[in-house]
Amino acid sequence: MAREAKHIVKVQKAEKPLRMPKEVSEALRGIPGRKLLDKREYVECPLRGERVPFPECFLCKSFIRRVRGYVHCSGEGYGLKI
Repeated sequence: MAREAKHIVKVQKAEKPLRMPKEVSEALRGIPGRKLLDKREYVECPLRGERVPFPECFLCKSFIRRVRGYVHCSGEGYGLKI
């Protein structure tokens, strides 16, 4: 069963890279193509109510997909799927 997108959030570009938690950086090491995840990209997370670096959003359990500069979020709750 496909998950339904509750939130559709635009991916934005920051001047400087946002700070990422250590566990996110470590989890990204095992992902092929991790260099494609730009650390300067961020989303205004509807679950946390703040800017979140895209790689952290990508690892969230509510992340469904990214399509043409927008992230589809299920809104199930924030948490890393590590």
